[in-house]
Amino acid sequence: MRHDSADGRAAVRKFFTERAARWDTRFPDDGPAYAAAVAKVGLRPGDTVLDAGCGTGRALPELRSRVGASGTVLGADLTPAMLDEVARAGRQPAATALLLADVARLPLRDGCLDAVFGAGLISHLPGPGSGLSELARVVRPQGRLALFHPLGRAALAARQGRRITPQDIRAEPRLRPLLAATGWRMLSYVDEDERYLVLAEREAV
Repeated sequence: MRHDSADGRAAVRKFFTERAARWDTRFPDDGPAYAAAVAKVGLRPGDTVLDAGCGTGRALPELRSRVGASGTVLGADLTPAMLDEVARAGRQPAATALLLADVARLPLRDGCLDAVFGAGLISHLPGPGSGLSELARVVRPQGRLALFHPLGRAALAARQGRRITPQDIRAEPRLRPLLAATGWRMLSYVDEDERYLVLAEREAV
């Protein structure tokens, strides 16, 4: 579900608003997968990291533990109800800021982030090239991007009763050139039943 227009953004917000309160009950066992994925990003104490499309905030505590007290963690989501669930679940560690914002139009200055973590994000980005370009704008050169899902493409498709196709934006032949065109260099690509994780580096400008 993409949100290129105001109507599209409203549809995305409606979709997630209706599911926010029960979102975590649908995926109760994903915590270890999130922690393992965050560990692969290469965050260091003092870094500034954005959880783009943070949802109910499952990655926020692990991101905070990686950047430490001297670091900065931001969580951005388009849906107020999802941000409400972050607080309700107790997943807003100290000095972690939540932003009600469209990932394609972030209220952040150029190059202010060391990394972006995006769980289940790529399929909802506008364009999606414009969304990846916006993330590139706010990340410093050689900063990192992690695109993650706790299920691989085939396993997720099977859960949803569909088949994966070559047109899937998450497929490596489609995603690698798209990343390159939007300021990123793909570092690694993993698509297994229990994990989808793409790591990319912000190209020098």
